[in-house]
Amino acid sequence: MTQRRINPVYRSLSRPLTILGAERKLFFFAMCLGAATFNLLNSLAGGMLIFLLLYGVSRWATATDPQILRLLLRAARLRRQYDPAKLALISVIRDNA
Repeated sequence: MTQRRINPVYRSLSRPLTILGAERKLFFFAMCLGAATFNLLNSLAGGMLIFLLLYGVSRWATATDPQILRLLLRAARLRRQYDPAKLALISVIRDNA
């Protein structure tokens, strides 16, 4: 008989890496767009508004599903899959030979 082997799994390895509760890439994206808005419009309030808006969206996305960014980026590249809701009838002819 083989003895059961127990491997410890640490919770910190499964957690997503976040900055202030938002996934790192989404936080960086929000920060860059806020800075770009500040530079283009010369408005600190506009840059902060865009940053805070995108930061809130990124915190929501991270809390909902940490892998949502990877899913959205890959969805554009992948082929469309079979959708059973879109029924396309085909005709079948049987030969009685």
